Amino acid sequence: MDKKEAVSFWIESSEDDWKVSNHLFEKGDYSYSLFFGHLTIEKILKAIYVDKTGETPPYTHRLVYLSEKVALKLTDEQLELLEVITDFNMEARYPDEKLSFKKKCTKSFTELYLVKIKEMKEWLSLKIQ
Repeated sequence: MDKKEAVSFWIESSEDDWKVSNHLFEKGDYSYSLFFGHLTIEKILKAIYVDKTGETPPYTHRLVYLSEKVALKLTDEQLELLEVITDFNMEARYPDEKLSFKKKCTKSFTELYLVKIKEMKEWLSLKIQ
């Protein structure tokens, strides 16, 4: 797969995850909606990584780490948001965290973060050449 194909792969995969995130929200599965929101941002960051370096992105779910690898200039607010979104990945996956996370994921909490994820996704998309 060449660079252009790899970037397209990550972008398309990110878009698919974003659709799933929204479907899960509509069905009231809020914790997994946020989990797929995390995957959306992770994959768009990996598209940026491939676009900038031409290399396979690192095997990580840590969004701040990925943003640092591509030298994104982020505000403190954006960095904090990436940390929170990374937590959505961990908290949704591991059973000891899962129950408390699920309780935290009310409709309004999830809706608030999906708006923030969408804004971040759109901003990050502008970083791809």
